[in-house]
Amino acid sequence: MASGQMVISGGGLAGATAARTLRDEGFDGPITLLCAENRIPYLRPPLSKEFLLGKAGEDSVPVVPAGWYQENGVELLLGSAAVELDPSNHRIVLQGGHRLEYAKLLIATGARPRTIPLPGSDLAGVMTFRTFEDSLRLQSLLKAGGRKVVMIGSGWIGMELAAAARTYGNDVTLLGLEDIPLSAAIGPKLGRYFQRLHQDHGVAFRLPASAAGIEGRAGTVEAVVTDTGERLPADVVIVAVGVVPDTALAETAGLAVRNGILVDSALRTSAPDVLAAGDVANALHPFTGEHHRNEHWSNALNGGKTAARSMLGQDATFDAVPYFYTDQFEASMEYSGFPSLASGLSPVIRGTVADGSFIAFWVNDGCVVAGMSLNQRRVQKAIKALITGRVRVGLDRLTDPAVPLEELLPTP
Repeated sequence: MASGQMVISGGGLAGATAARTLRDEGFDGPITLLCAENRIPYLRPPLSKEFLLGKAGEDSVPVVPAGWYQENGVELLLGSAAVELDPSNHRIVLQGGHRLEYAKLLIATGARPRTIPLPGSDLAGVMTFRTFEDSLRLQSLLKAGGRKVVMIGSGWIGMELAAAARTYGNDVTLLGLEDIPLSAAIGPKLGRYFQRLHQDHGVAFRLPASAAGIEGRAGTVEAVVTDTGERLPADVVIVAVGVVPDTALAETAGLAVRNGILVDSALRTSAPDVLAAGDVANALHPFTGEHHRNEHWSNALNGGKTAARSMLGQDATFDAVPYFYTDQFEASMEYSGFPSLASGLSPVIRGTVADGSFIAFWVNDGCVVAGMSLNQRRVQKAIKALITGRVRVGLDRLTDPAVPLEELLPTP
C-alpha cells in the first residue's frame, strides 16, 4: 500500500471518484482534493438535462454527499486551484502562494468551454455552458418561456440545451457548421433523425451557418448576425462549440501534452508519481492501441477509479469502453464504442429509425466497434460485450430484432 500525501487537483467527477476509491481500497493516509469552484464536486450530465429542466433538485448533483469528505478524512479545499507544478520536488503551488507536497498527484482539471472571438460576446444574455452556476443561470433565463434563444453549436450539448429551451416554451434557432447536426459523430442518417425530432418540436435550424457577430443595445444582446448576413433576434445566446482540455498545469511543468495530457493505460503521465484522468487526459487504450481523449461522464468515473488504484501501486488498467447518453425531448439515447474505429463507416440498423426505437451498429472488418440505442433499455451491456469480445457476426442476425443480442455473444 502506498503512503504519503495524495493530492488531487480538480474537483469534478474524476477527482471525487479517485478520492472515494482511495478510501474504498483501504488507503488511510492524507488526501487533499483541490476544487477550483466554490462548490463540492458534482455531476455534469444533469446540468443540461434533468436539473436544467427542473426535474431534479440540487441534491441530485453532488458526486458524494457533502458530509462524506469530513467523515472520511478527505481535506476538501474549495476555491483552490494548483497554478504551478514542480515534479522534481513533488510540490505544487496553489493560488495565493501556498505550497503543498505530494507523494502522488492526480491532475483531473477537466476542460473549459471553447470560445469564439465574436463582436458582442460580452453582452448581457450571452453565455457559454459548463458549470453548475451556468445551469442555474440558464434555467432562470429560460423557465418563464417566451424568449428568443439562439444556440451557436450543433453538437450534443447544443442540441440538449436547444431541447430544454424549447421545452420551456422559448423560440429556438440553432446554428451549426455541419449540413446536418451531429453528423460528424453519428453520421447523416442518424443526424437527420435528431434534426427532425427538434424540428417537430419547433426548433429552427440554420445549417451550415456560423455567427459573424452579436448585436445589442444598452449592454444587452438583441440579435445574432450570421455569416450569410441574416439577423436573428435574440434575448439569450448560448455558445456551445465544444471544450478545451485544461492542460495549463501540465504544460508549465513540461509534461507531455497532445490533445490533453498524454498518459499510459494506467493513467501515468510523463512525470514520476503524477497521473491524469477525466476530460484532461489523453489515455492509451489497450483495446485500440491508440490514445483517446473522452469528454463524457463514464470516462471521468472509470478514470477516477483506475487512477486511484494506480496511485496505490496496484496493477490498474484503464480499459473501459467509452459510453455516453443524451436525452432530447422524448428521445433517450445511449452510445458505447470507439468513434475513431467507427469513423467513416455507415451504421447498420436493427429496427426502423422512423419509429424512434432502434439500435445502430458500426461494423469494422466484421466486428462491432460501436453501438447506439435509442429508446431501448438494457441493451448497452450486450453491445459492450460484442465490442470487447471482437465478435464476428453476420449482418442479417445483427440487424434482426427477433434475434436477442445475447444470442450473438460467444458462449462463456
